[in-house]
Amino acid sequence: MKNDNTSLLKNTGFMLFLTSRTSSVLAYQMLAVAIGWHAYFITHSAFFLGLIGLFQFIPMFLLTIPVGHVADKYNRRFIAVICQAAETALVAWLAISTLTGLTDKYILLLIITLLASARAFEGPSLQALMPALVGEAAFPRAAAWGAATFQAASILGPAAGGILYAVSPSAVYFTSAFLLLAASAVLMFIKHEHVVKTGVPATLTSLFAGIHFIFSRPAILGSISLDLFAVLLGGATALLPVYADKVLFVGPLGLGVLRAAPAVGALLISFYLARKPVKTKTGRTMFAAVAIFGLATIVFGVSRSFALSLISLVILGAADVFSVVIRSSLVQIGTPDNMRGRVSSVNSLFIGTSNQLGEFESGVTASWFGVVPAVLIGGIGTLLVVGLWMKFFPKLRDLDRLDKKSID
Repeated sequence: MKNDNTSLLKNTGFMLFLTSRTSSVLAYQMLAVAIGWHAYFITHSAFFLGLIGLFQFIPMFLLTIPVGHVADKYNRRFIAVICQAAETALVAWLAISTLTGLTDKYILLLIITLLASARAFEGPSLQALMPALVGEAAFPRAAAWGAATFQAASILGPAAGGILYAVSPSAVYFTSAFLLLAASAVLMFIKHEHVVKTGVPATLTSLFAGIHFIFSRPAILGSISLDLFAVLLGGATALLPVYADKVLFVGPLGLGVLRAAPAVGALLISFYLARKPVKTKTGRTMFAAVAIFGLATIVFGVSRSFALSLISLVILGAADVFSVVIRSSLVQIGTPDNMRGRVSSVNSLFIGTSNQLGEFESGVTASWFGVVPAVLIGGIGTLLVVGLWMKFFPKLRDLDRLDKKSID
């Protein structure tokens, strides 16, 4: 086990990949704090916080089919480099417009939409790239290491974002632009030849092959849709600015700590999974993790104590990463390399739906019923989804090991 991890961490391409991804995650975690607080400061509206999620989701939804085909047809590393360079320019624009006092809610929504469009192309390319760098046998450990670095950046990013925002919103945006530029530069040093099968035209059949493939594999469909509906309903993080301001009274610095809390639990579990990946009872472990996620959401919703809120968010993050590592391993191991771009694009749509559209759902329900009831509804809904999906997807529920034979 130790040797497996040692050889993985000696893989130059994989380490460059992790470095680039960590830099970009740091940037986006800082942006999440800054944009959330900035938007709330401008509008004082929970509904507008939900709109931010919606405007991130729309480009991802509209671009799902073409981005998957692009990721399978062209060099995935090069696509990611171009996308991150474009994101750098957009965040720099946000920094300059904020510094000069020109940023309003419409500028925020425009830049968020353009950023989401670039990330729609970047995400599937990076998801499909990692298995080619490490191989299928090492992928579950690689996914756990990827989750660990992601969560480490998710701890530092919100904290740094909160501190820098207290200095100036533009300071956060300029720093994030620099980190995205660094991420793009590091990717350029990865040596990877993307092999494209020739003679396959871009027909409607090939474009929609990713969707067909997912629906033909009940275990993959069940895992992706479970994540979609569970996080769609349980996405309380969109309302953290309101909790920080109106419920817990901790301000922007407290908001940064709250945003970092799920990553603390996730980081600890990620390191555990890197050493001891789930080998048996995979399906039931995934369902248990999502149920714990729902319970932790409920506890956070009713808490009026900053300490209890942090603990519930730590548990929420730990449970979430169990589900994420299992799902990502299941999808990538069960998908042929020549289809990973298209399957990853559909997977990204599901992830985007659960995260960004979940933020919109939280904003809408909060505007209708209030912030606390919205979080409670989401947590209870997550538990209901777990029960229904265990009945609807028995193959996923009874999945024992993560290998192609079991998944197919």
